[in-house]
Amino acid sequence: MRRLKKIGIGLGVVYLLLVALVYIFQERLIFFPSKLPIDHTYSFVQPFEEFFLAAAADAQLNAVHIKNNSTKGVVLYFHGNSGNISHLGRKADLFTKHGYDVILVDYRTYGKSTGAMTEQALYDDAQLFYDYALKTYAENEILVYGRSLGTGIASYVAANNNPCRLILESPFSSAVDLGKHRFPFIPVAWLSEFRFPSTEYMKSVQCPVYIFHGNADKVIPYSFSQQLYTAIPGVGKKLFTIENGGHNDLQNYAAFNRGMIEALK
Repeated sequence: MRRLKKIGIGLGVVYLLLVALVYIFQERLIFFPSKLPIDHTYSFVQPFEEFFLAAAADAQLNAVHIKNNSTKGVVLYFHGNSGNISHLGRKADLFTKHGYDVILVDYRTYGKSTGAMTEQALYDDAQLFYDYALKTYAENEILVYGRSLGTGIASYVAANNNPCRLILESPFSSAVDLGKHRFPFIPVAWLSEFRFPSTEYMKSVQCPVYIFHGNADKVIPYSFSQQLYTAIPGVGKKLFTIENGGHNDLQNYAAFNRGMIEALK
């Protein structure tokens, strides 16, 4: 009995240590930034302008504005949790092929961007880029697009502004839901400092919403898109299910590209 008690205490200590480590290092478990030297030269095929926005706490936010002489407007694009905007050439091609200009944004600590990472800082930074777009485009010409992690930020932006539409690729219902899915043995709801409650934001989104998700996604379950879709009020919404699509390969599927024709009309 005494031995079992010692084992139980030992397991409890290990569990508490694990929980503490998850709490302390949660930013590293969520974000996988890839940095760029400040003198890096982007190589997009379209004409573009690199720019910086000054944000709170002395952060400098880097972005690229691809100028396609668009008659449709601009796509404000929030990428996933890894890499940086230098990896987004294929995505830029998709948007410009459909007649849009594009603003590609790097979050704090990504690419050439700097600053401390908090959820509110990400929201505030995203609003800065939305306001930047408003200097050139009418609000009904701004399309907000988020992929994976970026869907949480894009949902916030759409809920607090009036873009012409919102496109979400491989979204989650909330970061807490995703954390519970990945770490069911950890009290994620108590520990998380990054919550991204997209389902709640959907209730305030007034523009049409297009959701794309592969039903073979092993990173963010397809069921999260179904939950998100249900939360969107009204009928101005559509969920495109990409059969056998994974998390990072949707652009390879004809169903995705057919859906984009409608979403980017």
